[in-house]
Amino acid sequence: MQGARKFFEMIESEVYATGLCALNKILELDHRLEAIAGLRYKVDSNHDLVYLELDEPTIRVHEIHATFPKLGLNPRFIGAIPAEFRPKPKTEPLRV
Repeated sequence: MQGARKFFEMIESEVYATGLCALNKILELDHRLEAIAGLRYKVDSNHDLVYLELDEPTIRVHEIHATFPKLGLNPRFIGAIPAEFRPKPKTEPLRV
């Protein structure tokens, strides 16, 4: 086997945002999300859902969350937020 390949588990999440069914909101969200490197997404306008996929953690939950209120949408993550989306602590707990 030549060269080692790195395999990453795909990071997936779903966001519910009431009001996303409006075409102008979908177009604006598309414009904002396409600027995020490595992010793939699908919008289900019938159910106000956005499906997000990443191969590597290039964005955090607060960055995703901040995109929606700018459009007048209140995002709610469905299920557990993947650990790769959560902010990493800047400090480590003390051990005694």
